[in-house]
Amino acid sequence: MDYILRILPQLIDGAGITIQVFLITLVLAVPLGLALALGRISRWPAVSVAVNGYIWLMRGTPLMLQMLFIYFALPFVPGIGIRLPDFPAAIVAFVLNYAAYFAEIFRAGIQSIDRGQYEGAKVLGLTYAQTMRRIVLPQMIRRILPPVSNETITLVKDTSLIYVLAMNDLLRAARGIVQRDFTTSPFVVAAAFYLLMTLLLTWGFQYLEKRYAAHDE
Repeated sequence: MDYILRILPQLIDGAGITIQVFLITLVLAVPLGLALALGRISRWPAVSVAVNGYIWLMRGTPLMLQMLFIYFALPFVPGIGIRLPDFPAAIVAFVLNYAAYFAEIFRAGIQSIDRGQYEGAKVLGLTYAQTMRRIVLPQMIRRILPPVSNETITLVKDTSLIYVLAMNDLLRAARGIVQRDFTTSPFVVAAAFYLLMTLLLTWGFQYLEKRYAAHDE
């Protein structure tokens, strides 16, 4: 126990980086994913095809590869030549990747709403934006909570990939201590951190699901 208390500050610092990546990604990827979902079902074929191609690209290639490309290869792309520090590079990769996954979840949720509700809203004189905001999106949120919950929990675990950019996240901090002290205890403590974060998220989404279910009764 004394040893765990000694290494805890280093692991907490690493967990802080992990939580920052998680929160920033979630805050940026969710609205971007919604915008992509609306573009995916757009009446303009050019927009729909472009968004569909983007989603296919981001979902079809590994997140780690995307992160390495943005950090190492992007500076050498002709006409771009942007060199990002490790933290912004990780955020950009995570946001672009997870927005694509959220977009498909949101699209499925939007298209699950009965077409009669769109027609009813049109009869009432509501615009497309008003229909989406007042009728479609509130129902969509209730239906997509389970898949969004799964994707969010996956995001917590995927934050460990920032290790490849030599960022001092929770996993890298634990591995550094293991190599220094020749004990696997830091990995056990790191696993406890990840489990705690996923447990809190699970409780949060269960609460939301029960709350929406209560409103339906």
